[in-house]
Amino acid sequence: MIIKPSAALRNDYTNISNLAKETKEPIYITKNGEGDLVLMSIEAFERREQMLRLREKVLQAEQERLNGAKTISVSEARQRLRDRMNGV
Repeated sequence: MIIKPSAALRNDYTNISNLAKETKEPIYITKNGEGDLVLMSIEAFERREQMLRLREKVLQAEQERLNGAKTISVSEARQRLRDRMNGV
């Protein structure tokens, strides 16, 4: 976990920006010793958003399965993917 004071963001923006891009991790910004903001590169943010969307879809599919939606076997899913790839 990377923690920086707000003064570092204000006084050394370039290095903080580079750190966020290099580590691809969020940087926690404090103000008066307390957590205030989280800063991350656009790439890290977009990756996180993509992961959250994927998790949302998985949870939705699992809920549909639990509610009785029709499912297919892994082998059938593989075959459908192969058929799609061959059709492209």
